[in-house]
This record gives sequence, structure tokens and C-alpha cells, in this order.
Amino acid sequence: MLQSLLNAWKLPDLRRRLLFTAFIIAMYRLGAFVPVPGIDLKAIQDLVAGGGVFAFLDLFAGGALERVAVFALGIMPYITAQIIIQLLTVVVPQLEALAKEGESGQKKINQYVRYLTVVLALIQSVGYVFLFKTQGAFPPDNPLTPMKAYIIILTLTVGTALIMWLGELITQRGIGNGISLIIFSSIVSRLPGGLYKMFSTMNPLQWIFMTVLALAVIAAIVLMQEGQRRIPIQYAKRVVGRKMYGGQSTYLPLRVNMAGVIPVIFASSLLLFPVTLAQMTPWGWSKSLANTLGPASWWFLLLEVVLIIVMTYFYTAVQFNPLDQAENLKKYGGFIPGIRPGRPTAQYLDRVLTRITLPGAFFLAAVAVLPQILIRLFGVPFSFGGTSLLIVVGVALDTMKQMESQLLMRHYEGFLK
Repeated sequence: MLQSLLNAWKLPDLRRRLLFTAFIIAMYRLGAFVPVPGIDLKAIQDLVAGGGVFAFLDLFAGGALERVAVFALGIMPYITAQIIIQLLTVVVPQLEALAKEGESGQKKINQYVRYLTVVLALIQSVGYVFLFKTQGAFPPDNPLTPMKAYIIILTLTVGTALIMWLGELITQRGIGNGISLIIFSSIVSRLPGGLYKMFSTMNPLQWIFMTVLALAVIAAIVLMQEGQRRIPIQYAKRVVGRKMYGGQSTYLPLRVNMAGVIPVIFASSLLLFPVTLAQMTPWGWSKSLANTLGPASWWFLLLEVVLIIVMTYFYTAVQFNPLDQAENLKKYGGFIPGIRPGRPTAQYLDRVLTRITLPGAFFLAAVAVLPQILIRLFGVPFSFGGTSLLIVVGVALDTMKQMESQLLMRHYEGFLK
């Protein structure tokens, strides 16, 4: 990995991409420290320190919610909008047709995601204003006025739109997936304080246990992320003119965890969005419901496991279509030994993918909820949940893969010249 970084730094194009990515992340972290005017921060800090859904949201916002910064909403409205649009793509024929149009259709879908993100951010900003008022963030000497409410709502909504734009800039002109890297930087920014808090409350034996356990979990995540089932592919020989093509053997790699960390992010945001809205309402029954389904409840863990498994299969189906893959193999004269081309090949690929996705989905769910279970049953002092660890390791692996592919491409260009 260090050698890849050194090689990347030597190439001017990759060096510019790395510096641009670092600059955008620095801009995002700066926005997480610029407070929204007119709010008593002490009341909000007490709210986040109480744990629950807002402490969980503050982790993904990189501490911006605790500081009521411009980027206090974080990237969750954008992720929620992506989930809604992807679910609608399955049931709305017009969106499904757009998804099949290639790059032009995907641009339109991305535009719908942006519009929905702004709407969700606006709704959440209004809810936060009412929540801040109930928490005493506007004392008598600094009351909440319509103009002040308008400024706060506008600032938070524009902050989310700006985060979305920064993430897309990283994806287009930097290295890695921009949205994932923004979440990665938010979680990693809390790491020093979390480690200090954790080690200051543990004895040396617990330190050793936590270190070994963390290394084992990271190794398991890397192993599961890189694990794949290789389907042998044979290409038939074809004679075109006086030349013979094909006849070679290769394989089709099917990853055990083809969805990556997306199901974990989707499941968390999908659960947190209604809980957050319920927490913001003034009714007692809604707050009771938010506490029942909040991150500190067993119901939240159970629903998170179910949603991670469902989202893993859903996102895998979006990423890999067995029927299209079988048609492409048939078109170019490829076949799986012992399997007839066409629909039988698609059924075989679907069966294999269903079987290997199941352990990947259960692994994601187990890593996401295991730390919380250890905390509640045995009092193990985890400062970061399995969700955070999955996201950090998964995003780091994906980013390094993209960097390796860029290096490999440039190596081949230099070799051919």
C-alpha cells in the first residue's frame, strides 16, 4: 500500500487527484466547525451527550451536529434520497426505463436524487428548528424569530446541498467515491477522541483484548470483502476470414459481498430517518416511539439486521443482472462448462449468487450489531460500533482499489509507448 502511494505521488495526474481529494475533504471538515448563528450550543451539546439517535447522527456528521455547524445534517438526506429513488426504480416503469437508458438515463435519475435530497434536508431542517426550541436553544434574551428560523433552515439545507456537491466533485475529479469518503472522514475524525476516552477507562488487559479483537474484525472484513467465487468461462473458437478467434478459458468473479458497505449505510439511514422525525415532533407518543426504536434499543438492532440482509440482496440485484450477463456471454460465444447458454446460464448464475450472498449478508449484519451486543451484555467499552468499522475498512479498500487501477492503467500506457 505504501509503495502504491509513493508511485501515485510520482505521477502528476494522480498527484493532482489526491491533492484535490484532500482539499475537498478539508473544506468539508472546515464546514463542520462553522456554527449556525443564533443558537445556544450548550443545550444541543447536552442533547447529543445524552446518547440515542442524535449521538448516532453526530457520528456520521463528524461532530457537526453537536456544534450545530453548517454541515450539521451531514450526508444522510442524500443517502435517504438515493434509497427512495432506487426503491422507486423497481416499481415505477418510467424510472426503470430511465435506468436502462445508460449514462443519459442515469444523469436524469441523479438529478431526481438531488432534488429529493434538498426536499428531505428542508424537512429535516424545519424539524431541527422545532427540536432546538424545545431543548432551550433559544433563551428569552435570544428568542426564535421568523427571520432567525428562516436563516437556520436555509443554512442547514444549503449545507447539505453543498456536501452533496463536494462528494460529486471528489467522484468526478478525485480518487474514490466522494460520498463514501465524506462519511469516512466524519467517522475517522472522531477516532482520536474515542480512543482516548476508551483507553482512559480501561486497564491494560482490556487494552490487549480490544486490540486483538479489533485486528481480528478488520482481518475478517478484508477477507469477506475480497472473497469471491470464480465461475469458469470457456469461449468457443470462431473463424473470421483467415483468422481464428476465441478458444481461451477465463473466469467470472462473483464477490461474496458484492454490495460492499452500502447495505450498512442504507440500513442505518433508513432506520434513523423516521426515528429522527419522531424525536423532533412535540407529541409524547412519538418521542416514546423514537426511544423504543432508537439506536440504544434491541428493536433497532433487530431491524438493522433484517434491513442489512434485505439491502444486501437488493443492492446485489441492482449491481449484477444474471440474465444480462448470460446474454452477453452468449453473444460473444462464451459458456459455462456443463451449463447451456441463455436462460439456463442465467438461472445458474442467480443460484450461485444467491448462495454466496447469504453468508456475506449475515457477516455484515453480525459485524454491525456485535459490538452493541457486547456492550450491553458484558460491558465491553467500545467507542465505535461495527457499522463505523465496516464503513471505514470498506471505503479504504475501495479507494485503494481505484488507486491501483489508475496505477495499472498508467503503467500499461507507459509500457506501450
